[in-house]
Amino acid sequence: MKEMGAAKFKEQCLAILDEVDEEGIVITKRGKPVAKLIPIRAESAELIGALKGKLRVKGDILSTGIRWHDQS
Repeated sequence: MKEMGAAKFKEQCLAILDEVDEEGIVITKRGKPVAKLIPIRAESAELIGALKGKLRVKGDILSTGIRWHDQS
């Protein structure tokens, strides 16, 4: 698998996007892996938005469902 420093990725990102293969590229910062760039395959791209209009949210999805009161 290819590795590339973040600074080099930043300089050449548009060219790199055109060349990324199925294996992907690990982007490092100070020698430590921080991200992996992989191409979106056609099958995966079709899944984006596939469930739009087919799901309903019931209740408050941002809540744990537990009430608490500040004791201060």
